[in-house]
Amino acid sequence: MREILREVGMIARALDSISNIEFKELELTKGQYLYLVRIFEHPGIIQEKLAEMIKVDRTTAARAIQKLEIQGFIEKKDDESNKKIKRLFTTEKGKLAYPFLKREGDHSNSVALAGITEEEAETLFQLLQRVRKNIEVEWDSVKKGNKRDY
Repeated sequence: MREILREVGMIARALDSISNIEFKELELTKGQYLYLVRIFEHPGIIQEKLAEMIKVDRTTAARAIQKLEIQGFIEKKDDESNKKIKRLFTTEKGKLAYPFLKREGDHSNSVALAGITEEEAETLFQLLQRVRKNIEVEWDSVKKGNKRDY
């Protein structure tokens, strides 16, 4: 079996490293841009759903969200029907940063897929979605305190 996950990991780390360098001028670090993009694209999302979407634990998400809030990129607002729920929204500063983040993401996507046909890209996308769904089952289980059976 080929070391597919090593390749995926190397790609992810390289892109993350590039993004951290390129987003320094915005003072976004350590993957904060992922949170900002998802909040912009899903206004009113709650922290738990955001953490699930990005595939991080609640504590990691809470730290990133808190920093983004302190930096003025996002804000929390009370849910209209349940005051215990805080919904996340981008501020004007966050909205202004989004086009730059989106442009970088689009560029990285086109660089990564250079020399790959539209059909190959669609196949790759479908296969990676299947891999993600396979992993999500174990991710959910381990998150709940279960051990994986090797």
